[in-house]
Amino acid sequence: MAEQFMAVGRRKKSIARVILRPGKGGFTINKRDIDDYFGMETLKVIAKQPLALTDALNKYDVFVNVKGGGFTGQAGAIKHGLSRALVQADETLKAELKKAGFLTRDSRMTERKKYGLKKARRAPQFSKR
Repeated sequence: MAEQFMAVGRRKKSIARVILRPGKGGFTINKRDIDDYFGMETLKVIAKQPLALTDALNKYDVFVNVKGGGFTGQAGAIKHGLSRALVQADETLKAELKKAGFLTRDSRMTERKKYGLKKARRAPQFSKR
């Protein structure tokens, strides 16, 4: 079997397991083509950003298993996992990807709801009388 590189990327509630194999540039997400999986063009661009940055769009076939969260979070998780897999494949790309901020886990999560409030920060409507 050909050499392959595996990595995990996370964003919000989404977890993406990325497998990178030398190939012609295929991009499969949950056994579906990227064009079928993501409806919006911006999400496809976000997912492919690490490959575009490192000029590796046609060097690898990408296989992704992603679950949890929404489409935007999943695209971010794929970007994170793909960046980590590229670093495994070629250590010289690490500086370039780190400078672009692709290797940093985005730690922003939803804030918990507090008691006495309707949402995390939304207070009940105030009435003088």
